[in-house]
Parts: sequence; C-alpha cells; structure tokens
Amino acid sequence: MQRLLYLLIYPLLWATSILPMRLLYIKSDCLYILAYHVFRYRKKVVLSNLKLVFPEKTEKERKAIAKAFYHHLCDIIFETIKSMTISEEEAKRRFDVQNIELLRDYESRGRSVLMFCGHYASWEWSSIINRQTTLKGLGVYKKLDNPYFDRLVKKIRGKFGAEIISNKKIVTSLFRLNKKGIKTVSLVLADQTPKVGAFKHRDTFMGIDVPVFTGTEELAKKLNFAVVYMKVEKVRRGYYKANFIPLAEDPNSYPDFDITRMFLNEIEKQIHKEPQYYLWSHKRWKLRNTLQ
Repeated sequence: MQRLLYLLIYPLLWATSILPMRLLYIKSDCLYILAYHVFRYRKKVVLSNLKLVFPEKTEKERKAIAKAFYHHLCDIIFETIKSMTISEEEAKRRFDVQNIELLRDYESRGRSVLMFCGHYASWEWSSIINRQTTLKGLGVYKKLDNPYFDRLVKKIRGKFGAEIISNKKIVTSLFRLNKKGIKTVSLVLADQTPKVGAFKHRDTFMGIDVPVFTGTEELAKKLNFAVVYMKVEKVRRGYYKANFIPLAEDPNSYPDFDITRMFLNEIEKQIHKEPQYYLWSHKRWKLRNTLQ
C-alpha cells in the first residue's frame, strides 16, 4: 500500500515541480483558500498559539498574522516540491547566502560547525550552502514512516550533495566523521519540542516557559564545534537571504544552556519583527504546563 501510494503521488509531484514558479504561486493561492477558509487546517492551533504569544495584540491583528502565515505556508509547500527539479543556479538566486566567508573561515582553520536554525522563513533550499564550502554538509531530519517518501525527502534535501541523516543517527555519525578528521557543517532545526521525560532544561520561548531542546549545544561541547545561527529572512515571494551569526567559537567556555538561550534570542527577534513567517501550525508550546 505504501509503495502504491508513492507510485500514485510521485508523478504528480514531479509534474508540479517542473512548472514555472509563477504558476506554482497561482496554485499556492488556491491552496491557501482551501487550507484557511475551507478545511481550516490547524486553524485552532494557529490562532491559539498567536493568542498565547501575542496577548497584547487585538483579535483582528492576530487574524491578519494568521492569514499571512497561511499564505507563506502554502508557498513553502510548493517551493519544497520545486526542490525536486530546481537547478543549482536558480537555488542560489532564490536562497542568497550573504556571508559564506564565515563558513570558509572556519573551513580554513579546520573547524567543524553546528548550525542552529528555526522553523522560520525557509530552510528547504538551505542545502545550496553545500555547493559553497568544502565542509561536508549534513542535514538532520525526522525519518518518515513511508520508506518510499522517506527516500524521496532525503533525495530532495540532499540534491546539492549534503548527507541527510535522521535525528536518531546524527550523534553517532558526527562522532564517526570527526574521528576520521572530516570537517562538517550540520544544520539542525533546534526549536523542536522535546519529548516528555527526555528534556534537561526549561526556558522561555516568546515569553512562555517551556522545555527546550539542548542537544545541539551539548553536541557542540562534546565535539568542540563552532556554533552559528542561520538567520533566514524572506525578501519577497520566492526569495530569501541567509546570514550566519556566530554564537560560540569555543562552546565549552559558556555555562550550560547559554548557547541555547542565544539561539532562542535570535529567532525571537525575527518572530517579533515579522511573525507571519514562523511555523504557527506547530504545537510548540503544548508542554508549557508539563514538568519532567
């Protein structure tokens, strides 16, 4: 059944991916109407999150943010599909890495890098970074239940040479590569919700006390990797710019959880500035009243 589902859907995805972006955005506008007005996809979750985080805003203001978020979310869906066939030239044009020299500096000094990233703006085209540095690119993802779509996701995200590794294998993989002397740059979506009973620290995220994921910081300290934040901003529809913000050159010189706090500070600034580009459909604050 899983294979049949894949065989039915894959041709549709591929046929969609070869369309010009202007046509994809027309489809995105149609999907927005269905997602927001008809099926109301996770609308209660989105509005609940916005009310929790922005209690000072009026209901009208929060609904305006929600509508802009759904427009952006639908764009991301079709941009992800476009990733199947997007060329290297177009990916570089649409995902403009503005200070790649920072990674090249770490590269020249024989340093590996752990890169914090959040569910903000876009991360799907970030694999183009792998074409702009000799550091071995690694992307962390959560394995899908359907093995056929799982392979497809890995193929899409590894299109420009990055190795896509599941979150359950990334630690052993990085230790193995580090032992071999292979220098890496690893992208981790670090604003995840940790599992109940599996977190070590609580902090505030957008003013709400929640468990926070600290694995990236812990890994950086164990391996002595430099830590940066990939700040992605949406310039206009279909175009993004990325800047690398150094967080910790020597991670072991920082008290526990300080680096994680620095990451949270960076993504919070972006959310406050342009909240519509955060993934509000994610239940990020669901464990706010949960103890260890």
